[in-house]
Amino acid sequence: MDKKLSKDAYGGVAGKDYVPYISSGSKSGGNIAVLIIGIILAALFAASTAYSGMKSGLTVAAGIPGSIIGSAFIAIFAKQKGILGKNLVQGMSSGGESIASGMIFVLPAILLIGSKVTFLQGFVVGVGGVLFGIGIASLVHNYLIVEEHGKLMYPESMAISETLVASEGAGESMKYMGIGFGIGGVITIITSSFLNVTNNVISYVNESFYKWKFEVEVNPLLLGIGFIVGMDVSLMMFAGAILSNFAILPLIGYFISLGQGSATVWNNPDVAINAMQVKHIAGSYVKYIGAGMMLSGGFIGAIKLIPTIISSIKETLNAKSSSSNGSSSAGNLIILGGIVIGFIGGFMISGGNVGMAIAGSILSLFLSLLFVIVSGRLTGTIGTSNLPVSGMTIASIVIVTLLFVAMGWKTPENNRSLLLFGTFIVTAISAAGGYCQSQKVTFIVGGDKNEMQKYFAIAGIVGAAVVTGVILVLSSQLAMTGDNVPFALPQANLMSTLTAGIMSGKLPWVMIIVGAFMGVVLFLLDLPVMTIAIGFYLPIATTTIILIGAFMRLFVEKISKSEKVKETRVANGISLSSGLVAGGSIIGLVGIILINVVKIVKAGEPSGFAASNGMAYVILIALIIASLVPILNSKVKDAE
Repeated sequence: MDKKLSKDAYGGVAGKDYVPYISSGSKSGGNIAVLIIGIILAALFAASTAYSGMKSGLTVAAGIPGSIIGSAFIAIFAKQKGILGKNLVQGMSSGGESIASGMIFVLPAILLIGSKVTFLQGFVVGVGGVLFGIGIASLVHNYLIVEEHGKLMYPESMAISETLVASEGAGESMKYMGIGFGIGGVITIITSSFLNVTNNVISYVNESFYKWKFEVEVNPLLLGIGFIVGMDVSLMMFAGAILSNFAILPLIGYFISLGQGSATVWNNPDVAINAMQVKHIAGSYVKYIGAGMMLSGGFIGAIKLIPTIISSIKETLNAKSSSSNGSSSAGNLIILGGIVIGFIGGFMISGGNVGMAIAGSILSLFLSLLFVIVSGRLTGTIGTSNLPVSGMTIASIVIVTLLFVAMGWKTPENNRSLLLFGTFIVTAISAAGGYCQSQKVTFIVGGDKNEMQKYFAIAGIVGAAVVTGVILVLSSQLAMTGDNVPFALPQANLMSTLTAGIMSGKLPWVMIIVGAFMGVVLFLLDLPVMTIAIGFYLPIATTTIILIGAFMRLFVEKISKSEKVKETRVANGISLSSGLVAGGSIIGLVGIILINVVKIVKAGEPSGFAASNGMAYVILIALIIASLVPILNSKVKDAE
């Protein structure tokens, strides 16, 4: 028998009158087994999200996969805790993922400006952001979760709640995630730096009159992301890549062919303008147009948030004045902890500059306060997957940068401090979104909000440690520049370009402004500016394989004969794709650790057919078939 939530879970009654799924008995779902399972999953999702997010510019929400995996482990190790234990585990999974989704936007930018960050600095700033974001969000819990029940729908929270309620089917989902993990792991082992025994990039570059570049990276985690996000997002990103590689790049290529004299590339004096190859045009010119598009998209998003900011603060203040149930004593301690650690971190990262420490900390806390409230409200409308973290972060970074410039703090070391303040802000914003989403699930299924608060905070701290560690392990690869870098880092590249350019006065403003106006045009055409801009900025090899994943999902939908069959296949496909993402990212990270840290694996070098486009085509076809066959063979329950 299928279990479902009551219709009141979606509204129709006041929040104070809603009867949760578990309406009697103990509200506690926690014990040591649940905590250990949650910590393990928080660490896994943090590592996976950090790796895949830095590679693709997209992150995958962990709530549903976390609830599926958590259901299986709870059934084995803490069966008596049932759905309440499963809820805590999914919340901790979301905690690890949401912290990673925030920190990777800014922290890697420190490496891109040629500076370094210690584990302690990254960890302290991350933990401060986690605690402050959770603490401020807890202040508005009653308003966002209870009073606005049925008005703020929290779409992803409801999907997670339904998954938990129907969790007896988790075994089937686990099977498909396991298949995906295996496929992703095997292909990653043979194609990445783990063994590197075969080429996995299909590449065509034309250096003649009409310069262009087309590539496909055969990467299981990117294919899985494409299946999960679907056709709309994937197609918009690919449109940006087409504009970049087949319009802007050839246009610049045409004009440089007319160049005369000894003029050189603005940031590479060793290359003459009229001798530029595709890689030079892409890296020194097209890249900055893409940065301008993302900057424009971020500002447009921030401007569009102004009414939401005003109404959120106004309604929050009204709600707080009429209700004293907003936050627990634990919540107040968490806020205080966030503020104290924020100031400690401020002094730690300011290099002895007391003025910078105080001013930077106060401004970071204020901007975090502002956008955390907005983040919580927007999560209730569009979910965490679509949360405009980029827009809020860009607006915050620009404000902090202007403060630094006004105070004369313009050295590379000052820029490093600025980016660490930015990491605090983005972590708080992202943590608040994940926290509110998890608390809504707790409200719907009937858990203890204070217990979720504590477990989520632990997961966030674990996530901050793991993400900082992952970034440091990958530091040599993240800092690479030039053509075919292993990690695209679109958001972090934007942050480093923006802050370093403003501070040094060497930002290529013509290209930035061109990109910004292209973003305005996209906005006037009612197109998703940031999505297209990220596609414009990312290597076309990345956007192409993401699009192939989306086409796989479309194919599955089109050949399904009934709605029930389609629903089952797509659900299993998303589970398998989550496994592809996890397998590709976790195994890829393990390979890098074994090579660079433990030094027990030596990467091979493909040669002959293994190094050709032909072998990459073979792997692509094998990946598609291996992924599609299990999905199309899905057993449909109660299908006609």
